Amino acid sequence: MRKFALIGLLLVAYAGYAKSEALHNGKDSTTRKGVTVYTTAENTKLRLTETGTLSFAPMKQPLETEVCIFVDPAKRFQTLLGIGGALTDAAAETWAKMPNQKRAELMKAYYDPVEGIGYTLARTNIQSCDFSSDSYSYVKDNDSLLRTFSVAHDMQYRIPFIKAAITAAGGKLPLYVSPWSPPAWMKDNNDMLHGGKLLPKYYQSWANFFVKFIKTYESLGIPVWGLSVQNEPMAKQKWESCNYSAEEERDFIKRYLGPTLQKQGLAAKKLIAWDHNRDQVYQRASTILEDPAAAKYVWGIGYHWYETWTGSTMMFDNVRRVAETFPDKHLIFTEGCIESFKRERINEWFIGERYGHSMVNDFNNGTVAWTDWNILLDENGGPNHVGNFCFAPVHADTKTGELIYTNAYYYLGHFSKFIRPGAKRVIASSNRTDLETTAFVNKDGKLAVVVLNMSSKEIPYKLWIKGEAAAATSLPHSIATLIIE
Repeated sequence: MRKFALIGLLLVAYAGYAKSEALHNGKDSTTRKGVTVYTTAENTKLRLTETGTLSFAPMKQPLETEVCIFVDPAKRFQTLLGIGGALTDAAAETWAKMPNQKRAELMKAYYDPVEGIGYTLARTNIQSCDFSSDSYSYVKDNDSLLRTFSVAHDMQYRIPFIKAAITAAGGKLPLYVSPWSPPAWMKDNNDMLHGGKLLPKYYQSWANFFVKFIKTYESLGIPVWGLSVQNEPMAKQKWESCNYSAEEERDFIKRYLGPTLQKQGLAAKKLIAWDHNRDQVYQRASTILEDPAAAKYVWGIGYHWYETWTGSTMMFDNVRRVAETFPDKHLIFTEGCIESFKRERINEWFIGERYGHSMVNDFNNGTVAWTDWNILLDENGGPNHVGNFCFAPVHADTKTGELIYTNAYYYLGHFSKFIRPGAKRVIASSNRTDLETTAFVNKDGKLAVVVLNMSSKEIPYKLWIKGEAAAATSLPHSIATLIIE
C-alpha cells in the first residue's frame, strides 16, 4: 500500500510540474483551476484588492454581442526584464527627511513582492538633473584627465538611498545610469543647462567619465546593470541637457563609448541608445542600428512618453516598428511622469490611467522593461532646482511625515506585483475598445492578465481561453489583474 501511495504522490507532483513546464514552453494546458481577481477602481476603496475568484466553464464560439478578452498562452513573445522607477536626488533627499518608520514603509511598499508591489528595476542620474536640489559635477573645471573625479556629493542622500532600495529588493536590483549633461566646460555653450553639444575634443574624456562613474559606484557596493548614452538628446531644456543628432550619437557610440566600455572591462553593461520620446524613436533607432559598427555595442533602445507635448497622443506604433525591424535588440521604457504638479490634483484618477494605458500598449508592442520616473517626491512635487515640479506615484509631506499614495502606485503594482522577471508575454486580445489588455505567463506557469477600463461604464465580459471562459466584470475607471492557475 505504501508503494502505491508513493507512486500516486509522484504522479501528482509530476502533473503539476508538467503543467508549469507546458505553460512556460508555449503549450497550453486545458486544466485550469480558476481565476483570482485583483482590482483598483475609482470611487471605491479597492486598491490592488483581491475581489473574488472566477471559474472556467466550456464556451465554444462567442457571439459578436458578447464582450470578450481572448488569451492564447501558447503564443509567446518578449521576456520581461523588470519594472521599476528612478532613484533620483530628489527622491533620495525627500526620503532622508522622513521619519525612520516611514522610510521603511516606502521601501517595503515598492520592493517587497508580497506586502508591496515588488519593483525589480531602477534608474539613476549621472551628475545632476532637474530633480536635484542644485546643479553639480563630479569633476573640477578643465580636468580632462578626470583626476578630481569624486561622487562625494551623492554620499549624503543618493548612495544611502540606492543601497536601501537594493536591500529592500532582496539584495539584487538591476540599475542603469543616465547622464543629463557633461560638465559645462566640455560643451560648446559652457553650460550644463540649456542644451548645447559635447565638444568633439572631449568625446574621449566623456566616454572615460562613464567608466569612472560605473566603477566608482560599483566600488561602493552598487552594481550597475546598464547605461544610456544621453537623457533626451533632442531636448534643449532649461535644466541639464545636451543635444546629439542621430548621427552624432551613433558616432559617439561606435568610436568612443562602445570601445571604451569594452577596453575597460565593461562590455557586459547594457548600452541603451535614444532615451527620448516615441515620436522619433524609429528614426533614431534606424540611424544607429543600421550601422553595424555602432549596433554591435547597443543592447537596446530606450524611450519616454512625453511626445504628447506636441499635441499628439502616445505613439505606440513607432515602438512596434522598432521591435519589428530590429528584433535582436531590446525596447525599454526609460521615463514617464505626470507633469505640472498641483497638490489639489493629487487624487485625480487620470494619473494612474495614463500609466495603465502606457504600460498595456508598450508591452503589447514589444517592450521588455518599464521604468517610472521619481519613485518619491515631496509635497511640492520636488525638490527641483528649476521649478519643473511633477507628480510621483508616492509623495511625502515632509512637514507632517505622511506618505501619500496616488493611484499611479496601484496601477503600476497591477503589473510589477504579478508579472515578474522572466515572464513571457502572450496573446491577449479584446473585442471592445473600452477594454485594453495585456497578458504574461510567469516562470511558475501562472498567467497574469491585465484588463484596463478607462470608460465610465461597468462592462461584463468573458475571459476566454481555448474553448473555456470565466465570467468577469470590469468596473468603471478600473484596472484588474486576473491570475490564472
